[in-house]
Amino acid sequence: MGVRNYLIEGVSGTGKTAVATELQRRGHHVIHGDRELAYKGDPETGEPLDGSERDQPGPDVAFGHKHHLWNVDKVKSLVADRSHPISFFCGGSRNFHRFIDRFDGVFVLDVDMDTLKRRLASRPEDEFGGRQAERDVVLRLHAEKKDIPHNATNIDATAPLAAVVDEILSRCGEAGQEARNPRF
Repeated sequence: MGVRNYLIEGVSGTGKTAVATELQRRGHHVIHGDRELAYKGDPETGEPLDGSERDQPGPDVAFGHKHHLWNVDKVKSLVADRSHPISFFCGGSRNFHRFIDRFDGVFVLDVDMDTLKRRLASRPEDEFGGRQAERDVVLRLHAEKKDIPHNATNIDATAPLAAVVDEILSRCGEAGQEARNPRF
């Protein structure tokens, strides 16, 4: 949805939602991918899971994570819309390989294992990563580094939030600038 479009990725607990919120507070256009684009689908075909697959009995966290996809057509449509000078797509999807080439840049938020454990432990149970089974999956994914874009710019997300956002903006050529969208 911008002349320039950036993807901000990372495992749960690295700060994607906090970064998105801070970017919005500063006046930038943000798409919260996990809220606005996500669905449960087949990672190979993109077909949405039917109700029996999506709502299978028991909390199979690894299954849910593997099938957490973004609507590719919607991503492509939003990227093609040039009504904003810059747009940030924040969140994680397991099918990013189907649209990653549409972005001007990709950032992966990264934290050390102790920081990640602390952040996940502070989450309520109704937020992903708040239950032990979810934390175990996230910690494994973080250690393996398989489920994130590899040719991305790593951002140290252990820094204070304002510094993390400043670093992202500086790498986008927006250092020290608030969004240039007039407010009507």
